[in-house]
This record gives sequence, structure tokens and C-alpha cells, in this order.
Amino acid sequence: MDNLKKPTSGKLERDLSQRIQQFYRQQLEHQPSKVTCQIFEQKIAIILEESITPTEQLLFQEGQVELAQKVRSSIDEIMQQQLKEVIEETLQVRVEDLLSDSTLETGRIGIIAILSDTPDVRNPDTIPKNKRKISS
Repeated sequence: MDNLKKPTSGKLERDLSQRIQQFYRQQLEHQPSKVTCQIFEQKIAIILEESITPTEQLLFQEGQVELAQKVRSSIDEIMQQQLKEVIEETLQVRVEDLLSDSTLETGRIGIIAILSDTPDVRNPDTIPKNKRKISS
């Protein structure tokens, strides 16, 4: 791909953030208030703010913490394959592993995707810890 036609790492991160917000809205009818993505070589860290659904919040507030955690865990498990596909389509790199956890107290979800390769971007030197030799 011509280097000027490649997306920048920032554009890929923004595009993935938007796609993940849309995905959560479509699947759960609940959109996180903010999604932050950061590429680190063959990994991407994703943080979703205010991502816990109203049902989970209600269970948690009413003292049903264990049930709320089970609901969140089940939702994460069900959505994992589709989320992998969203990441792969956006970054054009295969996801080898997807690790996620959520905190009901803060409403955050943290996701780390382990990628088969570093995404192909116009500015690879801007990716943190990308120490590979950059070809001109």
C-alpha cells in the first residue's frame, strides 16, 4: 500500500474507538461515554468509560453484586468473538487473544487485544515501544 494511503496510528485508534462505541450501542442499546484506544506494537489497549448497562448498575446498587458480575461476565463472553471481528476489520490485523475485565464500581471495562502483527500505518515510529527498524 502506498505510504500516503495508509492511515496514521491516531486515525486507526479513533476509528476503532468509534466502531466499538457503535458496536456496544447496537448490541446492548447502551453506549459507553468514552472509548480510548492505544496501539502498542502488537497490542492494543482499550478503555470503555461508563460502559456498565443500566441493568447491571441496578443489580449492583441493590446489593446483587455477584449477580451483576455474572451478568457482566456473560455479556463479555457472548460479545468477545464479535468484538474481535470489529478490531480485526478496523486494524486489518488478526487478533490472537482478547483479554478483558470490568469494574462495576467505576463502570469501566479494560480490554487488551494481542495482535498477530503491528498494524500497518503511515507513521509507525509514533507507536509506543515500536523499536523495529523503520524502512523509508
